[in-house]
Amino acid sequence: MDMSKDDVEKQHGGAMVQESVEPYEGPTSVDAIASTSSSGVVEARTAAAAATAAASREKGTILSESKNLGRYHTALILFTNQVGLGILSLPRACQILGIVPGVIAIIGIGLLSTYTAYVLLQYWRRYPHALNMVDFARILGGRALEMVVGISFVLNLVLTCASSSVTISTALNSISENALCTAGFVGFAALASFILSLPRTFKFVAHVGVPSTISIIAAVLIVMISLGVADEAQLGRGAAAAQSESEAVRIEVIGRPNFSQGLSACLNIAYAYAGNSGFVSVMAEMRDASHDFVPALVWLQAAAITLYVVTAIVVYALAGQYTTSPALGAAPATIAKIAYGIALPCLLGTALVFGHTAIKYLYIISLKLLGAQNQATSNTKTSWISWISCALLFWTAAFLIANAVPIFDSILDISSATFIAWFTFGISGVFWFHLNWHPDDQTGVRPFKKNWKKKTLALLNVAIIVIALFMNSAGLYVAITRLLHIFRDDANAISAPFTCADNSVF
Repeated sequence: MDMSKDDVEKQHGGAMVQESVEPYEGPTSVDAIASTSSSGVVEARTAAAAATAAASREKGTILSESKNLGRYHTALILFTNQVGLGILSLPRACQILGIVPGVIAIIGIGLLSTYTAYVLLQYWRRYPHALNMVDFARILGGRALEMVVGISFVLNLVLTCASSSVTISTALNSISENALCTAGFVGFAALASFILSLPRTFKFVAHVGVPSTISIIAAVLIVMISLGVADEAQLGRGAAAAQSESEAVRIEVIGRPNFSQGLSACLNIAYAYAGNSGFVSVMAEMRDASHDFVPALVWLQAAAITLYVVTAIVVYALAGQYTTSPALGAAPATIAKIAYGIALPCLLGTALVFGHTAIKYLYIISLKLLGAQNQATSNTKTSWISWISCALLFWTAAFLIANAVPIFDSILDISSATFIAWFTFGISGVFWFHLNWHPDDQTGVRPFKKNWKKKTLALLNVAIIVIALFMNSAGLYVAITRLLHIFRDDANAISAPFTCADNSVF
């Protein structure tokens, strides 16, 4: 899950209505709520800014009233926002499910996330004042739901950054051959990310999106090429290698996973489509989101799904039973180290962008509690203490979670089951019913009962909400159960949190 650089310009205040829509029925102002762009820039939008649409400047960050994103630029932003760590889990998911069910799951979950993203556009058309998902929550359920979604937003980013720290520790374990405790490598990743997050402006952070995406794609391509030219004696000798003698590569067209394995594989796939939570902010930056967002979304998903399917099939077909998660470990040992090294910009970039986003959100809230909102862009003692404290709190939480769940697949499973289940899927179903619930003034019929098409969509959105609830309950149970099983399995070196064992050997 990666983000781009180009959303540095943020609109403050009222929205430009691009088509005929119903009037905004929610609150007319938002007290210092954070609006998140696709590049991870979070600006404080005060009540005064919302009312006056005044343009202001933050040092190093341009805040503009203009909406300047067209469909091509938007497609690039969405792509860099979506393609990231999640791609590294797909070959392993394909191995568990089998090639045919794995491909069906990748495409099916991708198409479902496309539909839920379109529902977000429909909701934004009705309420174009909103700049992010938290604004949507306030429109839907008032301050109470706004608070719940805001907290979930921060916790989701903590898990994202924790997963980045776990992946960095996996990379460093592979490159160094476990020269340091895994807990130490996680600490190094968190400390480096904390230091990089100290600048309050986004001048540096905003440039990491495209290079991060390029680095992860390049790393995956290197692994695929190396697997294609390696002989069987070299397979299974990478960082996450099987410890037995190499044998002929085996692949399964249809896998035979148990319930726990199958659901875990699907949760890993869902993680690769976690970009929906940032789509609303992209719409707020577009010149004509009503007409241009759908083409950009289609281009994104066509490119992402194709890339995901090709990566999953090629790596699994070439590595067979030696497929690992992250997938980079399936390559021969030297190539695996090179691939992990090339992927490091993506891993650090993900941590930096998402970490900065959450820290600034917390920063604005802390200033509001201190009654110092007017110091948000000032170099005062209060503002800097608040910023550093928020950064320290955030990265301490990420460090603790990463060490509690030091395994790549497990932390992706937990992240998908807790928050991605709603931010990518479930909450869109709730938004759809909010749009189609109130009876028509003339007929008295609720829109979702109007005709067979609406009834079919109602059933689909009920199914989406049920899927989110299932991911929350069964998904989280499976994720935690599998993690505990790994801890108890004598065949695995990792037997507890805060481990020194090599987490790249899986």
